[in-house]
Amino acid sequence: MQGSTCLRKGLCIVIDTSLLQAVAQFVEDAGNIVEDIAKKGFDTQFKGFSDPVTTADLACDTFLRERLLALLPGSGWLSEETRDDLSRLDVEYVWIVDPIDGTREFVEGVPQYAVSVALSKRGEAVLGVICNPARRELFTGLVGSGAWLNGNPIRASRARGEQLTVLGSRSEIKRGEFARFEQTMRVEAVGSIAYKLALVGAGQADATFSLGPKNEWDIAAGVAIVKAAGGHVTDKAAKPFVFNQQNTLVNGIVAATAEAYTDLRAQLHAE
Repeated sequence: MQGSTCLRKGLCIVIDTSLLQAVAQFVEDAGNIVEDIAKKGFDTQFKGFSDPVTTADLACDTFLRERLLALLPGSGWLSEETRDDLSRLDVEYVWIVDPIDGTREFVEGVPQYAVSVALSKRGEAVLGVICNPARRELFTGLVGSGAWLNGNPIRASRARGEQLTVLGSRSEIKRGEFARFEQTMRVEAVGSIAYKLALVGAGQADATFSLGPKNEWDIAAGVAIVKAAGGHVTDKAAKPFVFNQQNTLVNGIVAATAEAYTDLRAQLHAE
């Protein structure tokens, strides 16, 4: 897919694989920063009662903000670790970023966290890059063009077994939120929702879902990758996502391969 648009001051932007590669390099570099900080040690604070934020989150956020905004002058910025600037609502292109999705896993040394970057165009996530630096996995997707893992093409497709293999949140499983599905699904615990979505996009699981609210930065890159890979992804009411909203909370997420989506929705509806 190639498309161009003119931002402020007449600057024209082409959304193509060259742009995707540039973003992917920045995200991979950010992942290296995260791993370097992990080795040297980091400080952890908490937002609210239980949400950790580390010096690695903040360093990654600063690095990506500087480079991505320079890459697309005039674009907007929405990140978990940056104070929100609602001027983003007035621009066509907005970066939607989670510097480390799965900070709890990062703090615990569980290799299921990810750097997550999406580019939204008029509310649609058209480009997504997710890097799990601990496992050296770089997922990229451009809606209309395809998706890749470490440069190799991927598809959100896999042979169906007797039960769907579903990736569930480690914390949601611990809270018992998947207990009612364990008789009809094979549930595997994985940390970051961005990473879970990337794995579905790569056909390494049939589906993932979370029925509670999520923030845009949690899912935007994964939504782009699943769509680019030929999978299906909606909120829990089966509505498509519209990103770059003033209220960044979304109504859950349901993502699956092309073969599994209808069955998954039927099982969720039965509940």
